[in-house]
Parts: sequence; C-alpha cells; structure tokens
Amino acid sequence: MSDSDSEKTKFSDASIDEDQLALLLEELMEEPSEATLNRISAANPEYRNELRELWATLSVVEFAQQELNDPARFSSDSSVQRSISQKLFDQDKRDYAAYNRAEPGPSLGEIDHFELLEEVGRGGMGVVYKARQKNINRIVALKMISRGALASDEERTRFQLEAETAGRLQHPNIVPVYEVGELDGHPYFTMQLIEGTNLAERLQSGPLSNRDAAAFLASLSGAIAEAHQQGILHRDLKPSNILIDPYGCPYVTDFGLACRYEIKSDHTGSAQPLEEKLTVTGAVLGTPGYLAPEQAAGNRQNLNETTDVYGLGALLYAMLTGVAPFQGANPLAVMMRVLEQEPVRPRLLNPQIDRDLELILLKCLQKPQELRYQSARELEADLLAYLNDEPIAARSSHFSQVWMRMFRETHHAPVLENWGLLWMWHSLVLLLICLITNVLQYHNVETRLPYLAFWGVGLWVWSAIFWNARRRSGPVTFVERQIAHVWTASLVASALLFWLEYAMGLPVLSLSPVLGLISGCVFLIKAGILTGAFYIQAAALFLTAVLMQLISMYSPFDFSISLFGLVAAGSFLVPGWYYYQQSRQ
Repeated sequence: MSDSDSEKTKFSDASIDEDQLALLLEELMEEPSEATLNRISAANPEYRNELRELWATLSVVEFAQQELNDPARFSSDSSVQRSISQKLFDQDKRDYAAYNRAEPGPSLGEIDHFELLEEVGRGGMGVVYKARQKNINRIVALKMISRGALASDEERTRFQLEAETAGRLQHPNIVPVYEVGELDGHPYFTMQLIEGTNLAERLQSGPLSNRDAAAFLASLSGAIAEAHQQGILHRDLKPSNILIDPYGCPYVTDFGLACRYEIKSDHTGSAQPLEEKLTVTGAVLGTPGYLAPEQAAGNRQNLNETTDVYGLGALLYAMLTGVAPFQGANPLAVMMRVLEQEPVRPRLLNPQIDRDLELILLKCLQKPQELRYQSARELEADLLAYLNDEPIAARSSHFSQVWMRMFRETHHAPVLENWGLLWMWHSLVLLLICLITNVLQYHNVETRLPYLAFWGVGLWVWSAIFWNARRRSGPVTFVERQIAHVWTASLVASALLFWLEYAMGLPVLSLSPVLGLISGCVFLIKAGILTGAFYIQAAALFLTAVLMQLISMYSPFDFSISLFGLVAAGSFLVPGWYYYQQSRQ
C-alpha cells in the first residue's frame, strides 16, 4: 500500500471513529453514571480519554444547571451560622446527584448514645448535627451520610475515607475526629464542635488586615503541610471550610474531597493517588471560585502539593479582598475564567494590601504549578518571614517567574498534537514553494501569473487539503478554528502582496520581505494562545524580514525567498515533530 493510500485509510478510519464516539456518548447519556462510564471505557479502551473528557464537561454543565435552577439548595442557612454548620460539601457530580435524592437524616432526639440537639449543616453527601455524647457528656459535631441506610457502597467508602483521612491528622489547626461508627444504618463520625464562626461569615464584615491575614494563612499553611506530610491532599480549601473559634484560632475542616497519595521516588512531588476507585480521572472536584487550574481541567494526574498551595493562595486572596479570585454568573463561567484568565490584581480591589504580601499571594496563584511555592511549608516560611519583617522568597523569584511564564504552554497546547504530522508536511510544501519561487526569480521571470499560481492557487489548494485532513482525523476544537482563521488571514495577505506590487508599479517580489512580518505576526498570536515557545519563531521571522530586505538590496543574487522558506519551514517542522511525538506517547 502506498503512503497516500495509508493516509487515506487513516483518515477514513478516523471519520468512522468520530461517529462511533458519538454513539458511545449517546449510550452513556441513556444511563449517566460512573458505572456506565467505566463499562463503556473498558469495552472501548481506544475511546477512554475522549469519554472521560466529555464526562467531565457534562458534569460541570449539569452542576451549573442545578445551581441556576435552584440556587437556594446550595446556599447556607442563616439560622445555623454559629459553628461547623457552614461547611458546604462541594463535591463532584456524584455528590450533587446524591444530595438531590437524599433521604432525611434521623430526627432530633436520642439515637443510641447520642442526643441530637440541632442540625447545623447539610451538603451533597453529608449532614452535620450538634450532638451530646451521653456516655461522656461531651458536645460534638456528628456527621452522617444523608442517605443513611440507602447509601451506596461507593458513598459509604468515600464517607469512611473522609473519616479515616481526618482521623490520621493531629495538628492544632485541623478539626480533630473523635469516633467513627454506625447508628441505625447511618455511618457517622464525630468531631470537635467549633462554636465560633467560619471564614466565609467573617469576611462578610470586610477583608482582614495584612498582618491578620498573613498570620491566619501561616497557621493554615502549617496545617496543610502536616496533611501533606501524612500523604493527604485537601483539594477543597475555601472560606466556608475554615472554622474560627471564639478565640480567633482558625481550623481546617471538611476532608470530603481529600485524597491520599504517595510522592514519586524521583522527588518531583507529583501525587500518585491511592484511591483510584473513588474518583474517576477527569472528574471536576472542588468549589469553582477556588479551584486550581489543574482541577478545573480535570487533570487528576497533575494534582500535587502545589494544588493545595493554590487553594491557600485563593484563601489569602479572599481574606485580603473579601471575594474569591474568580467570579462569574454560574460555575461553568467561573471555571472557564480559572482556565483562561488571571485574577484581578488584589491591590486594585484593596489598595491597603502590602506589596510583599501581594507577591506572596500571586506566587501561590500562578497557573503553571512549577511557578508556585512547591510546598505548603515553603509558603508558611515566607509568611513568617513577612510577619517578622524579613526578606521574602517571592520577591527574589519574581523576575524568573515572569520570564518562565512567557514561555510556558497554555492549557490549549495539547491541541497541537492534532497538528503535528500536518505541520511537518506543511513545512515541506512551504519550503518547496519558496525554492521554486527563487528559481523563477533567478531565471528573470517577471510576469506575476506563475508566482500567483504557487502563492495563490497552490497554497490555497494545499490549505484545503490540510484542513480537510485535520477535520477527518477527529473533532475540531474552537481554539483550532481560531488558529485556522489567523492562518487564513496570512494566506490572503500573502496573495494580496502581488496585487499591491502591481498597483504600486513595483517589480514582482519587491514586497516579499513583508512575508516575514506576516508570518511573525501569526506565530506571535499562536504564542499567546498555545505556547510561549512560539515567541522564538516570531522573533526569528521578524529578523528574517529585515535580512530579506538587506539581501535584496546588497546581494548579487537575491536568495531572500529561500531564506524565508528555510526559517518558516523550520518554524513549523520543529514544533510539528515535537507534538507528533507527544501524540504517539
């Protein structure tokens, strides 16, 4: 079979794959559950990643629709704003579905060796009571599964995990767990009852002072560092999960989304979850306004200690400004901002914020994980340095962070894996056209028609083949359409150069250096959308435009078009090869 036949077969199969993916998604929607997702993925392993990505998106959309249809369901009750009651158990899609069908918890009164005094909180999977433990006459916070005896095995497992996770932690700023058991078919565990308020309530009266916020977060960072030392990620740090006792001491609570992990032996700090059955890869966990970008993207394999560092930074942002780092009309809009945008500079919202504290905050909220503090302990140390009026690490690393941010990949970069092979073919076509153009120029061909045949008709025909091949290899994303429009604009501009030369009475190819400027602009746009590495290609093409003009003015043989072809072809070939290799891994 020839190479062209192989390519045709490949594209044909990809077209069938797209139809098959649509059928599998339809089957999943007939019975939308993780069990169905796992069953379909196991039977069709080649579609596993696509199905999980679609499942994560559908989970977010359903969450958004639920909150828009019944926002009161997910808001706290003002009558219980006194204690641990304000915990909102923001879970993934399964927990919201569980809440929608939740059974009422036990009635107030005596149950076994507890006296239920009042219900102080309810969320997606659990309900919390203020209770008196009669056998030792102790007031506790008693948490139970909402569905009680009707709870599924998975819900019981997750509830048990939360109790075990919190029970393993011993720290002055973590709410301790006392007892785990079951009452009349209702799994439960008891915790210390914090009779004060929580950070969400406290912020209703306004932001905290610089030093109060730094001291608060230093205590919380120490608590999270202790959790990390025990191999536990919290993953849902937000103001309503920070309790404050009457003496002003903060406590971390609600480990309902926590996961246990182990550190890789290569010391990269990456989290290797130990409970793969409890959370499907691709599920979106947490509270939208306080999510780290890797959580919003559903990339569970990328969660590590820096994910909680981001959450601590989001808490500091709220303490200093009174609002979450990202806000929107609905959770889906908020999550898109988490992925796409930078938070409003804190000092714009509160000019009283100290510059050093703002640097600490912004270092926590960096979208690239490698630019954040690499551990909660590092963050704690910098906050203590700030409180002691000592130099902070965030200031010394500020320039390097700006430099690294320029060249990092955005979350759109993976779409380049769809273009890798096509970009390598495009580099060859572009180089051939430039070399043929130089040959025509060498033979003193002055009529414009041959050049238009290659740069107009030829490139447009190749572009049609290129785009059709891309469409047949899988669904085209919105970002890819944006890039395609930019590329189309560059083709139009390149072809119109010949008309401009004619209209201005200039010899053919007189404006050819402009090709370098046009292509440089295209890669500059790609650098902003896809990866900062394209700034290098943009700079090289801008420089090529200057060299092309100098060559045309001073060189006895004008090889400027060939130079442009080599640089432009290399600009496509190198990233094309890199992302083609990525797609094969």
